[in-house]
Amino acid sequence: QVHLVESGGGLVQAGGSLRLSCAASPSGIIIRINDMGWYRQAPGKQRELVAGITSGGTTKYADYVKGRFTISRDNANNTVYLQMNNLIPEDTAIYFCNARGLTIRGQIDYWGQGTQVTVSS
Repeated sequence: QVHLVESGGGLVQAGGSLRLSCAASPSGIIIRINDMGWYRQAPGKQRELVAGITSGGTTKYADYVKGRFTISRDNANNTVYLQMNNLIPEDTAIYFCNARGLTIRGQIDYWGQGTQVTVSS
């Protein structure tokens, strides 16, 4: 199992910044944490990838956040961060942390409980 604890969401005005954190606690069958990432889901929409990062530090971003958001991670503490700058109302959503745990039989995806981000105009 991988227990994920997210923090850092909240209410911010357009143009402001927030930093999300997600700490992963692997146990049991999990050998290590591979990819980590952030997804978001706005009301009435499907969950979508915001940013992802491999254990080696390779990153990928959704086009609509490039240049505004930065993902990073601390491998020693299995923690991933999402620095969000120049926020716009369209960024309002529940943000979910994702961690891919490696087992002897393959990889398993785990999800955090979600943290609300609200950007006011």
